[in-house]
Amino acid sequence: MITMLDTEIKYFTPSEANKTLPLVRKIVKDILDYSQELKTVTDTIGSEIDNNPVALNLISEIRGFMQELEEIGCSYKHWNFSVGLVDFPSIIDGKEVYLCWKSDEESIEYYHGINEGFRGRKLIPEHYFYMSSLK
Repeated sequence: MITMLDTEIKYFTPSEANKTLPLVRKIVKDILDYSQELKTVTDTIGSEIDNNPVALNLISEIRGFMQELEEIGCSYKHWNFSVGLVDFPSIIDGKEVYLCWKSDEESIEYYHGINEGFRGRKLIPEHYFYMSSLK
């Protein structure tokens, strides 16, 4: 881990990030499943979420799943109820970037700049897949 401004950030190589995918994939599936259930509940009850124990429980569970991703070192970025998007901090060509994975992709193959977002995705240069760490 590297410490920047008193914040520990784990930078992943593409290989390290891909090794986490079995667990990340399961957590994202849980986020998507619970989010879809929450959407169904809110479609039924309207804006009365604060008074609905089912909705509050689902929100709590989703927050817990997101915390699990943060503990791994990645973050959930997209609120589409059918596809999840996860970013992994990394360094490509000496710059801080995010390795970017969509839950309908088999592996992590793309990255984007910190301020570019999903639309700025580019293929990860192949030689980064052979790095064992970013130390």
